Amino acid sequence: MGWTATLFSLMLGLLIGHVGPRIPTLFLTRTRGFNTHFEPHPEAVNLSPYVTQRVLHLRMFYLTSFALAIPLLTLGGMSLKYGSGWFGIGLWLSTGWMVLTRLQSLVAGRNPPWSKSLAYDLQRVMNQASSTKQCCSYTIPIWRGNGIYCKVCGHLYAPIARPDLGRVRSDGRIMGTLRLLMTDGYPMMEAASDIIKNEEE
Repeated sequence: MGWTATLFSLMLGLLIGHVGPRIPTLFLTRTRGFNTHFEPHPEAVNLSPYVTQRVLHLRMFYLTSFALAIPLLTLGGMSLKYGSGWFGIGLWLSTGWMVLTRLQSLVAGRNPPWSKSLAYDLQRVMNQASSTKQCCSYTIPIWRGNGIYCKVCGHLYAPIARPDLGRVRSDGRIMGTLRLLMTDGYPMMEAASDIIKNEEE
């Protein structure tokens, strides 16, 4: 096998290992039926039970990636033993790295982009906005890129940066898919409190 074919096999394995476990996040939430209750990208998202449900769905897809990694690692092992070794190495490197980084995020370090605690925080803000602690008479909580604000008066309810919510992106499906593959769903902006802290320093 020439070096061109070897490099192609390795890159193909790396690509499949990177995309394969993320297929539910990349495609299932992008269908039209999944997004009927959300404002089009890149507009801010009105907080509602649908947003909380979407975060929990994406959390489930995030955890599903571990199950999808098993057949990919098995295929990589079979390729190493019976087929193209470089293809199997690519699969093992890419899929194994994804498993290790996501296990690490579940134990310590940076939290996953979607979690139960995030869903609880969203519900807490909605409860606050509908209680006597609301910021104004006609408060409407919206989730912008760097935090949750009141649409009417601009009050910052929570400095929670918004992760990818599965909406069809305004820059097109291809660019949106590439962006999600690069960010893995994490927010593109800093949380509002982090921005304020950096400005003060």
